[in-house]
Amino acid sequence: MPPRAAPAPLLIACALGIERLALRGKHRGGVGGPVTVLRTGMGPAAAGRSVTRALAGPALRDAAVLATGFCAGLAPGMHPGDLVVAGETRDPRGSVPCVGTDLLVRELARVAPGRTVHTGPLTGSGHVVRGHERSELLATGAIAVDMESAATLLSAVRAGARPVAAVRVVVDAPEHELVRIGTVRGGISAFRVLRSVLPAYLEWHRSLLLPRR
Repeated sequence: MPPRAAPAPLLIACALGIERLALRGKHRGGVGGPVTVLRTGMGPAAAGRSVTRALAGPALRDAAVLATGFCAGLAPGMHPGDLVVAGETRDPRGSVPCVGTDLLVRELARVAPGRTVHTGPLTGSGHVVRGHERSELLATGAIAVDMESAATLLSAVRAGARPVAAVRVVVDAPEHELVRIGTVRGGISAFRVLRSVLPAYLEWHRSLLLPRR
């Protein structure tokens, strides 16, 4: 019998050192293959460059890609520590549909019990969004915004067909604006939630290789 192909790897992309710190640990993908956590740097340009470069290498050429980290919630009633599972990511260059969102919602509810999980479009921005910009973005149908997810997934699918997803933790929301991550209660809460969700990402990755009936 010919040797079985190696399972496709998983690339988890985040922008900040504090996000990478929350995701540290033994990243074992099991039957889903190896897992790489990539710190891309802040902003859409840095994210796009880093992901494109990573996927050009032979080790990650066929990798599934999941963008994660913190985000700003746009809808009233969102709180720091809430989770956002993107149905799609979007920015002025276009939109990218996400794969396996229902499974991610179920797994996040399991690994982060008591946390609200929101689903909907996740929009990209080139800067930190404040004040009236929230309501303008909310009017487009987006439920949350960050600077890297849209660029990450767009770069990923441009590098080749692959499963992609985006999960973000709300660190600041309309009634809970933050000045600096990690110095107030909301930032600490979001860090703790991000630290708990890696098993959900690994289950999403594993499910991609299961036979479909």
